[in-house]
Amino acid sequence: MEKFIYDNSNGLWYELHGDYYLPCLVIPEKEIHTIGIWGRKHQQYLREHRPIIYSDLVLSGKLFSYLADIDTQARNKLDLLVTQLAEKESINEHLKAQDQMA
Repeated sequence: MEKFIYDNSNGLWYELHGDYYLPCLVIPEKEIHTIGIWGRKHQQYLREHRPIIYSDLVLSGKLFSYLADIDTQARNKLDLLVTQLAEKESINEHLKAQDQMA
């Protein structure tokens, strides 16, 4: 039996391991994405409640870029909400320096 074979129907190479041919699959190396707490929470949500979407993202190699994007969006939204709340409550640097508990 040959060590490697090529399947024209799906375009994959297969390698002989024992009595079985297994596909030669490699994960493409991409840039490293930093995923924060919001990205990890979304990953947990996808894994528990949307397993098909999670599997699709993993198999396509887009999971970490997707989670990094979600994390960035969530952090930006949190910063915006904190800024808006501070403006609404009239909190400024002078007030924080004068009376921190107020």
